Amino acid sequence: MTLVLAWNNVRTNWTGFASSFVAVVIAVTLVSGGGLLVAGAGGHDELNGIMGLLVLSAVVSGFVSVFVVAGMLSLHVLRQRRAWGLLRSIGMTPRQVRRLITAEALVVAVLASAVGCALAVPYAGVMASFLRAVELAPMGVPVEVTSVPFVLALVVGLVVTLLAARVAARKAVGVGPLEVLRDSAAQQRLMSWPRAALGVVALAGGGVLVWLVPQVKPTAAVPTGLGATMVLCVGASALGPVVLRGVGWVLAAPVVWLDPAAGMLARSALVTQPRRAMSAASPVMLTVALACTFLFAVSTSDAAAGVTRTGPSAWVAPVLVGSAVAYTVISVLNATAMSMAERAEEIRLLRSVGTQPGQLARALCWESLVVTATGTLLGTAIAVASLAALGKAATGELWFAFSMPQFVALVLVCAVSGLVGGLVSTRGARRGPLVAD
Repeated sequence: MTLVLAWNNVRTNWTGFASSFVAVVIAVTLVSGGGLLVAGAGGHDELNGIMGLLVLSAVVSGFVSVFVVAGMLSLHVLRQRRAWGLLRSIGMTPRQVRRLITAEALVVAVLASAVGCALAVPYAGVMASFLRAVELAPMGVPVEVTSVPFVLALVVGLVVTLLAARVAARKAVGVGPLEVLRDSAAQQRLMSWPRAALGVVALAGGGVLVWLVPQVKPTAAVPTGLGATMVLCVGASALGPVVLRGVGWVLAAPVVWLDPAAGMLARSALVTQPRRAMSAASPVMLTVALACTFLFAVSTSDAAAGVTRTGPSAWVAPVLVGSAVAYTVISVLNATAMSMAERAEEIRLLRSVGTQPGQLARALCWESLVVTATGTLLGTAIAVASLAALGKAATGELWFAFSMPQFVALVLVCAVSGLVGGLVSTRGARRGPLVAD
């Protein structure tokens, strides 16, 4: 009965589940496709030289997939908290709500995993062609269809989705039956104690890994540095609402001076709902941190060895990390759209008291830019810590090579994605009728 109800909910409200569906599809495609490349290269001795890079790329893709899927499912469940409160008010028990949320996640995960597995082989073929084009694997990487990559992908697609939904469901059932009648924008508690503890432990663990980078063998330095970046991203995301409330207030101060009305609206939204804003800032942080660490770690290693990459070989690192970065950029668009879309009633209320559509558009743009800036600052700080340690391991000094054009381009892509997601998802509320259909 629960599965039937869940299927009907997904079928009739497919637009509400679209972002989660896309996130799981891309996650399964990346994990299984990367696994197919690793499996294909493992059986050929002439490809041993690129096995390390392929494995690192697959690990990064796997981490990004878990991070994005978990965040997207949590955001999807929590943005429906008023619906869960309404169900509780008509007699549904907390256990029934949890089962319904889990069943909806299962329906989405099964459908998305099937699509992702179907796309894995074409994706692996495209990546193999790129590797041959950039002369990283002149003879090409054979794509061998084996079961292990698909099993790992299903773990990401099914298990991670269900676990994320289950954790979010515990928060959803905390919504009392009368919560549906209350519409306070301010969050009563910034974060739970378990989340705070996870953040502190992750930051401490990431700090230990950064310290270990210069101590380990040279061949293990880059994997350890990437591991430090991943763990620090988890910690920063967990503690992010606290950071965003403070950093957002500081970054929004010049905005309030430049554009008082729209700036005050943007700053108020950031201060009253830092967790919602952090859901959009986390993908930006992840994009900047992982992309910069991967790209500039290769640049630092090349500079320390006196190697200058030109022509097709210069595209090796961008190609290997490109899919994961594209995924995180899509997640920036999705997360911003989802977090902004739930504010339709708030936007209509502001319009009803005289706020002009142009002011609302500017407020949303300023808010999106401040969120992007906060995510960029966090991601840059994480990348700098890992890269400085990698530079010390390679040269003995706290130094690393970087490309400002690549960094600026990465930030601009995130900023544009956030602006597009926010403006498109709120267009109806800003310009449509004041009373929702």
